Order: sequence, then structure tokens, then C-alpha cells
Amino acid sequence: MSTASVESRMTGKKDLYEILGVGKSASDDELKKAYRTLAMKYHPDRNVGDEEAAAKFKEAAEAYAILGDAEKRPIYDRYGHAGLQGAGLPDFGDSESVFDLFGDLLGDLLGGGRRRRGPKPGEHVQMRLEIDLFEAARGCAKKITIPRKEVCDDCRGSGCKKGTQPAQCRQCKGQGVVLVNQGFFRIQQTCRGCGGSGVIITDPCAKCRGWGKMDVQRSLDFNLPPGVFDGFAFRLQGEGSAGAPGGPRGDLICEVRVREHPLLHRDGDHLYCRVPITFSQAALGGPVLIPTLEGTIEHMLPAGLQSGEFVTLQSKGMPSLRSGRRGDLKVQVMVETPRTLSTKQEELLRELAELDNKNVSPHRKGFFDKVKEFFKPAEDAGAGQ
Repeated sequence: MSTASVESRMTGKKDLYEILGVGKSASDDELKKAYRTLAMKYHPDRNVGDEEAAAKFKEAAEAYAILGDAEKRPIYDRYGHAGLQGAGLPDFGDSESVFDLFGDLLGDLLGGGRRRRGPKPGEHVQMRLEIDLFEAARGCAKKITIPRKEVCDDCRGSGCKKGTQPAQCRQCKGQGVVLVNQGFFRIQQTCRGCGGSGVIITDPCAKCRGWGKMDVQRSLDFNLPPGVFDGFAFRLQGEGSAGAPGGPRGDLICEVRVREHPLLHRDGDHLYCRVPITFSQAALGGPVLIPTLEGTIEHMLPAGLQSGEFVTLQSKGMPSLRSGRRGDLKVQVMVETPRTLSTKQEELLRELAELDNKNVSPHRKGFFDKVKEFFKPAEDAGAGQ
């Protein structure tokens, strides 16, 4: 068993090879392929609001940062996690850090190439939009208001009072990073004095209090296509918060929630509903009212329906988001037993019961024959005593 595997059992830390789902002898290409698969599956943009997916995305990135490095991998193979303490590993606190290191791996999978260098881009804005089933079926135009950050118009994003300039950070001398000794290693860390900016604001802007940005409300109009489903997510590029001066805006990531309908239940592109019918409708067939997306329609039921059977109305379901082709509406008929009867109804049912006793259907005859056979051994045993 490898040192890393033994350490994983003793310390509780996961084995990096197990995280990526490969063996210790995996080649560089196999490691890269395994990481790509996990990154595509658990990327936060594809799992909005899913904290478990975000944790697995971060975990996979940390594993590949070590195993994909020609110098760190042999150290890990020999000494495990302990050998890498203080080795200057990257911080994976958010997905942007992952893009810094692995943009070339994820660019072709998640859209957009390596994260651009230069001024820091703005933060993404996430929100949920709730619609009903009819809006999901027909598509709809929506107007939403989102909170986002805009560059302060007084200081133009500098955070400084008009006429002043930020001062150079004394701790890092304007570099934004400092070198720290840890054992045999010297690692580079973000300067705590300036937060990595390299400068200190000594006379902050009164309007934004030195932040360089203001909270605003932004109204947006957009159209949802027919067929959107619960959990459907889309991105509006450049509609997020403003970045640092000269940096790009973030994006708006919106998740759609479709409210449950009291009668129609969706499964993929098909709709399901239950319709109560009387015994006479089940036996004789006839018209029944059925709810659809276009309103209530009258449908002719065939004779001889059993309670729980399905009747399919083709092309009365939801439109496919991809093809536009509509699914079916599957109607489950439920035969209702009346709790109270009029005198006439009771007379007719008693007459029907008498007819049933004289003319037993093949199905019922088979059932009662089985009942007699079941009790026959007991009766024969009793007769022999």
C-alpha cells in the first residue's frame, strides 16, 4: 500500500488518486482526462447553488494541482500529504482561482479560454426566477430586477477622495505579495496589509467609503423559450457586477424554478393527470372532461376501463426545449365508489349485483375457483377425522 493511502487512513485525508478516480500508475494524459471529466461534471456554473458539487470541484482541482505537477507528484507518492506542507500550493477558495491555473484544461469544456489577465473581473450575480407550468410550456417574456455593483461615479473605482491617490503598501512595497519562511521552504502569500492590491487608501471616497463600487438595482428584460424545465439555468454575459477599473463585468446566472401545477404533473416532456370517473363511465365509456395546457377538453373514453388504467392524449404534453416536439398527456382514470346513493341508484346496483351472481365473468370465476382450491385441503382433512 502506498504512503499516501496509509496516510489517508490515519489522518482522514482523501487519497488524491482516489479523488480523481485513477490508479497510482496513471499517465499524465489519464490524469488530465480524469480531471477534465470531474471539472465538467461539478463546475459551479453547471451546478448553481449546489455546495456539494462546488466542494467536489475544489477537491478535484486540488488533487490535479499536485498530481499534475512533475515535481510535486513524486513527493506526494513518497511522503503523502505531509511531504507537501508548506510547498506553496495554490489557494482554491473559489472557482476563479481554479481558472487561473487550469484555464487551458477547462476552456474547451466550459466555454471561454484561459481567464484573462489584467484588472480583476466583476463578480457573477446569481438569482432564481419562478414561473408557472403554462409559462414554461409557451415561453414568456420576463422583467427582473437584480442587485449588482457599479463603479462609483465620484472616484471612478479608485476608492480615493477626489484629488488624492492611493499610497504604496509598506508591507509588500507595492508587489501585493510577500515571501514567508516555512521550514525549508519560502512561500509566496497575498499581502494582508493591502489584500494583494499593492496600495493603501489613506483618504477614502466619501460616497463609496473607499470600496470603489456602489450597490445598485438593475432591471433586465429577456425571453424564456418554450419547454424550459425546473432547474434550467442560463447565463447573461456582462450583466453581473462591475470589475476593477478596466476589468470586465461579471455575468448573471439565472436558475428557473417551475411551480407545481395542482392537476398536471410533468415528467420530462410528458404530462400526467388523474381524472375521477363513475362506474358506469368505466363500464360503458363516454365523454369526460380532461384538463390540458390549452384548457379543459372533452374526450371520449373507451368502454371497459379498469381503475388505474391510462388513456394517452398524443402531443398534449410539454414542448421539447431542443426540438419543439410535444410530449403526450397521460390520463389515469380512477373509478370512484359513491359514498351515498339515491333510492333509484341503490335499486339498480342491487339488480346489477343479482345479475353478477347469475352471470359470473371469466375473471371473477377464475378468482373464486382459486379460493376454493386454496381451502380444499383443509376441508378434506377435516372430513377425514
